[in-house]
Amino acid sequence: MTNTKDIILKLKEVREEKKLSFQDIMRLMEQNGAYTSKSTLSRVFSDGSEDLHFKYEETIRPIANALLDMETIEEDDPADIQAMKSLLKYKIDRITELERQVARLEAERDKEQIKHHEKLDRERERSNRSIDFLKHQIELKDERIDKLMESAIRKEEQTNKILEQLLTKCNNCEFHKTNK
Repeated sequence: MTNTKDIILKLKEVREEKKLSFQDIMRLMEQNGAYTSKSTLSRVFSDGSEDLHFKYEETIRPIANALLDMETIEEDDPADIQAMKSLLKYKIDRITELERQVARLEAERDKEQIKHHEKLDRERERSNRSIDFLKHQIELKDERIDKLMESAIRKEEQTNKILEQLLTKCNNCEFHKTNK
């Protein structure tokens, strides 16, 4: 695979061979419907620029197309050059088509994620309502249990008092006194 370093080096060679100024390159790019700034061109063609990072689609490809006229098939081009340009054009079209497909699939994925998150939010809300209801029920049951326990304690105390009174009366009764 040719990397951007090799492409930049070749573009520098072509610029020198054709003796093109930045203004000439910018004019060629504008004819192809591409635009760039003079500062971008000076960075691309500066010493050591082949070691820098440039975006291929936004920077390198428009410059290469302007200098090499690589996307326009001319009738006077040799057959092998026409074939290479046709292949390049096919690959560019295919890449564009795949990028559109990726964008469409990402949009569909995002839409599905939103639906999934909305479903999760609804389920979470339903669960929270259920938890809140159950917590309320537990509080009610706890209150009832506390009241029942208080009631049971009071009844036990009352029962103990009655038993005490009964035993006291029973111990003081005639029957117990004579049988002792």
